[in-house]
Amino acid sequence: MRAALIQMPVTADKTRNIETACQKIREARQRGADIAVLPEMFCCPYENACFRVFGEAVGGPAQRALSALAAELGMYIVGGSLPELEGERVYNTCYVYGRQGEVLARHRKIHLFDIDVAGGQRFKESDTFSPGQSITTFETEFGLMGLCICFDLRFEELARCMCLRGAQCIFVPAAFNMTTGPAHWDLLFRQRAVDNQCFTVGVSPARDESASYVAYGHSMAADPWGTVLCQAGAEEATLYADLDFSRVSAVRAQLPILSARRTDLYEVRER
Repeated sequence: MRAALIQMPVTADKTRNIETACQKIREARQRGADIAVLPEMFCCPYENACFRVFGEAVGGPAQRALSALAAELGMYIVGGSLPELEGERVYNTCYVYGRQGEVLARHRKIHLFDIDVAGGQRFKESDTFSPGQSITTFETEFGLMGLCICFDLRFEELARCMCLRGAQCIFVPAAFNMTTGPAHWDLLFRQRAVDNQCFTVGVSPARDESASYVAYGHSMAADPWGTVLCQAGAEEATLYADLDFSRVSAVRAQLPILSARRTDLYEVRER
């Protein structure tokens, strides 16, 4: 499976953002991509004040554009994330489209990004968003894939659940910031790949130093051994990662982490 990691700029013009995403997906298909992955909030500034304003209900314009493009190009699209409106609630949601434009998955971000780092970043997604309630995997002709959004990746239990379902790759639209990105971005993607012996693919917006929330960038893919297959810098870029899923079974045979787990012992008991 050839994956295109689309690290695109995000502006305050939703229509322009959608057009940029579609243009870059077309270019990726011409380069042989089977699946294109967009960043978290690809059509919306990452600000609480913008989420409801830029939001859309099921079947909204960003979703229609990506669905139609997936069908036209005959490729999979992991549609980054967008603010999804449902009644009074707003969710940070990723839609995945199949080769015929059908919705294969909808993931609502489970773990909301509420942090306050001393001397660093403070942000509370829960001021606007409601949390999702489901672990998300989806089927492709290449096998089962996992899906989560940004802060979700910090929770090993979630990644392990996707792995135990059979996910061979975990796709992660994300927007780490300039506090958490340099500290943890590479570490988390490589460690989740090693822990679960699967591929990880993380896609960020390009960095905009003038934005109120500055994304780290550095979109990347790691293999089940923890080897970085590709990584961007801060700038706008499209990367390509060829994911050979025979690598998953090979690494699991060499290091029997999953089969050697002692689930009979993994619980907290009173001493």
